[in-house]
Amino acid sequence: MIQRAAPAYIRKLFGSSSPHLQVECRYYTAQVATSLRPGVYSDDEECPVVDWDKLGFGFMPTDYMYITKSCDVAGNFEQGQLNRYVNIQLSPSAGVLNYGQGLFEGTKAYRQDNGGLSLFRPRENAIRMQIGAERMCMPYPSTDQFVDAVKQTALANKRWIPPSGKGSLYIRPLLFGSGSILGLAPAPEYTFLVYACPVGNYFKEGTAPLNLYVDEDFHRASRGGAGGVKSITNYAPVLRAIRNARERGFSDVLYLDSVNKRYIEEVSSCNIFLVKGRVISTPIACGTILEGVTRKSIMDIAIDLGYQVEERLIEADELISADEVFCTGTAVGVAPVGSITYKGQRIDYKIKSELVCKKLYSTLVGIQKGHIEDKRDWIVDIK
Repeated sequence: MIQRAAPAYIRKLFGSSSPHLQVECRYYTAQVATSLRPGVYSDDEECPVVDWDKLGFGFMPTDYMYITKSCDVAGNFEQGQLNRYVNIQLSPSAGVLNYGQGLFEGTKAYRQDNGGLSLFRPRENAIRMQIGAERMCMPYPSTDQFVDAVKQTALANKRWIPPSGKGSLYIRPLLFGSGSILGLAPAPEYTFLVYACPVGNYFKEGTAPLNLYVDEDFHRASRGGAGGVKSITNYAPVLRAIRNARERGFSDVLYLDSVNKRYIEEVSSCNIFLVKGRVISTPIACGTILEGVTRKSIMDIAIDLGYQVEERLIEADELISADEVFCTGTAVGVAPVGSITYKGQRIDYKIKSELVCKKLYSTLVGIQKGHIEDKRDWIVDIK
C-alpha cells in the first residue's frame, strides 16, 4: 500500500456568496482542521423531497461541496472549506480544459440500520488519487486531508443520504489543473473539490443481470498509458463504444487488451470477475486496468469465504466455459452478468439464487451496514 507524507503547509480558502468562487491565499502550519460554517451540520434540517424507491444513478444537486486550492510553487494545499454547491469559475486556458489534467474518485456514504452514518474505505481512494496525481504531474492532498474532506462533505449533505436499503450518497472527489497554461506543461494551480449526490442502481436494468458486448474495435487503454489511474481522459473515449452497444440492446462494453486483442480487461466503468468451480479469476492489473476499491474488497471477502482467487491474464475464450461472470465497482456494486456477446456468439449464464457474486455482495453489504463484523477496519463511522 502506497502512502506519501502530507505537505508541511496548509492554506485556507475563503468562499463568497456569489455563484463564482473567489480565492484568497493564507498560510497555516497547523494540521488539517475542519472548516465548518455555522449551521451546516444542524440536526433539524428537513428531509429532501425524493422518491427513494425510484432513485437511479442520475445527477441531483445537494447542499454543500468542499473546495481547496494549491496556488504556490511547492504544491501545498490550503485548508479546505465547505461552500454551498454552486458553479465554479474556471479560466478558458485552465490545464484541465486544454490538456485534460484531472482525476476523479468515487466513494459512498451509507446510512446504517441503527441510524449511524459511515464511509467505506475512503483511505484507499485517497491513496489511489495520490498514485494518479504522480502519473499526471499534479500535487495532491494528504490522505488525512482527503478523508477529512469526504467526511465533511458527507456530513454537510447528510439529509441526502437515502434510508438504509434505498441507496447511498455517492461522493465524487475531483483534482484538476485549474490554473491557466498555454504550452503543454503542468498547470500552475490545482483545485481539489468534493461534491455528493444520492444514488441508487447504476445500470438502468437495476438489479437485473447485465448484457455485455465484447468490442474488438475500440480499446479503453493501452500499455504505457493512463488506464491504471482514474484520469478523466479515460472515460470520454469509450462513450462511442457504449453508445453503439446500447443502441444494440447491450448494457455495456467489455474491452480487450489493445496489443493482442485476446485478453479481457474491464468494462467501461467497472472490473470483471469469472467464476469456475471454487476459483474466482479477475484480469491482472498491469497498467491498463483500474484497481477498484470494490474489486480489492471482493477479492479479500472471497478468500475469507474459502475461494481461490487469481489475478491473471484471462483469454476472452474463457468466457465460454465460465460458470458465472460478475462486475464490481463503487457505482455498480456487485452486478451479475446474464450474457456476453463475443464474435457474434451470445454466451448465456444461468442466474440462480446461490450465485457466488450474491454471496460475496451480501457479505460486503453486511459489513457496510454493520451486520457483519468489520475485521479489517474498512468502515469509517462519521456519526
